Amino acid sequence: MRTTIDLPNDLFRQAKAKAALGGMKLKDLITLYVEQGLRGPSPTGSSERQRSELPVARKTTGRIIQALSNSEIQRILDEEEEEVSSGWPG
Repeated sequence: MRTTIDLPNDLFRQAKAKAALGGMKLKDLITLYVEQGLRGPSPTGSSERQRSELPVARKTTGRIIQALSNSEIQRILDEEEEEVSSGWPG
Protein backbone atom coordinates (compact mmCIF):
# COMPACT_ATOMS: atom_id res chain seq x y z
CA MET A 1 0.00 0.00 0.00
CA ARG A 2 1.30 3.45 -0.83
CA THR A 3 1.37 6.11 1.88
CA THR A 4 3.07 9.41 2.59
CA ILE A 5 5.00 10.14 5.77
CA ASP A 6 6.62 13.35 6.88
CA LEU A 7 10.13 12.89 8.34
CA PRO A 8 12.54 15.50 9.64
CA ASN A 9 15.24 16.18 7.00
CA ASP A 10 18.07 14.85 9.16
CA LEU A 11 16.22 11.62 9.92
CA PHE A 12 15.38 11.15 6.24
CA ARG A 13 19.04 11.61 5.24
CA GLN A 14 20.19 9.13 7.90
CA ALA A 15 17.65 6.53 6.79
CA LYS A 16 18.50 7.01 3.12
CA ALA A 17 22.23 6.68 3.83
CA LYS A 18 21.71 3.57 5.97
CA ALA A 19 19.63 1.98 3.24
CA ALA A 20 22.25 2.76 0.60
CA LEU A 21 25.09 1.43 2.76
CA GLY A 22 23.09 -1.77 3.33
CA GLY A 23 22.31 -2.16 -0.36
CA MET A 24 18.59 -1.73 0.32
CA LYS A 25 15.85 0.46 -1.05
CA LEU A 26 14.66 3.12 1.40
CA LYS A 27 11.17 1.60 1.21
CA ASP A 28 12.50 -1.80 2.31
CA LEU A 29 14.50 -0.34 5.20
CA ILE A 30 11.52 1.63 6.52
CA THR A 31 9.28 -1.44 6.17
CA LEU A 32 11.80 -3.48 8.16
CA TYR A 33 11.97 -0.87 10.93
CA VAL A 34 8.19 -0.56 11.14
CA GLU A 35 7.86 -4.35 11.42
CA GLN A 36 10.50 -4.44 14.17
CA GLY A 37 8.81 -1.59 15.99
CA LEU A 38 5.44 -3.32 15.90
CA ARG A 39 6.97 -6.49 17.36
CA GLY A 40 8.77 -4.56 20.11
CA PRO A 41 7.48 -3.03 23.32
CA SER A 42 4.60 -0.59 23.10
CA PRO A 43 5.69 3.07 22.92
CA THR A 44 2.59 4.03 24.94
CA GLY A 45 4.02 2.55 28.12
CA SER A 46 1.22 0.02 28.61
CA SER A 47 1.66 -3.26 30.48
CA GLU A 48 4.56 -4.15 28.19
CA ARG A 49 6.67 -1.42 29.80
CA GLN A 50 10.28 -2.44 30.45
CA ARG A 51 12.09 -1.60 33.65
CA SER A 52 15.29 0.37 33.51
CA GLU A 53 18.37 -0.98 35.23
CA LEU A 54 19.17 0.18 38.72
CA PRO A 55 21.96 2.75 39.06
CA VAL A 56 25.38 1.41 39.95
CA ALA A 57 26.87 2.58 43.27
CA ARG A 58 30.61 3.28 43.18
CA LYS A 59 33.15 4.01 45.89
CA THR A 60 33.84 7.65 46.56
CA THR A 61 37.21 8.94 45.42
CA GLY A 62 37.44 11.53 48.17
CA ARG A 63 38.00 14.19 45.53
CA ILE A 64 36.17 17.44 46.14
CA ILE A 65 34.57 18.92 43.05
CA GLN A 66 34.57 22.70 42.98
CA ALA A 67 31.18 24.32 42.49
CA LEU A 68 31.16 26.48 39.37
CA SER A 69 28.84 29.28 38.40
CA ASN A 70 27.13 29.30 35.00
CA SER A 71 29.52 32.02 33.78
CA GLU A 72 32.56 29.95 34.87
CA ILE A 73 31.21 26.88 33.07
CA GLN A 74 30.59 28.96 29.94
CA ARG A 75 34.15 30.35 30.10
CA ILE A 76 35.57 26.80 30.29
CA LEU A 77 33.41 25.68 27.36
CA ASP A 78 34.50 28.72 25.33
CA GLU A 79 38.18 27.97 26.07
CA GLU A 80 37.73 24.35 25.00
CA GLU A 81 36.00 25.47 21.82
CA GLU A 82 38.89 27.85 21.04
CA GLU A 83 41.40 25.04 21.61
CA VAL A 84 39.52 22.73 19.27
CA SER A 85 39.16 25.35 16.54
CA SER A 86 42.80 26.43 16.78
CA GLY A 87 44.10 22.87 16.89
CA TRP A 88 46.03 23.45 20.12
CA PRO A 89 45.43 20.82 22.78
CA GLY A 90 45.46 21.81 26.47
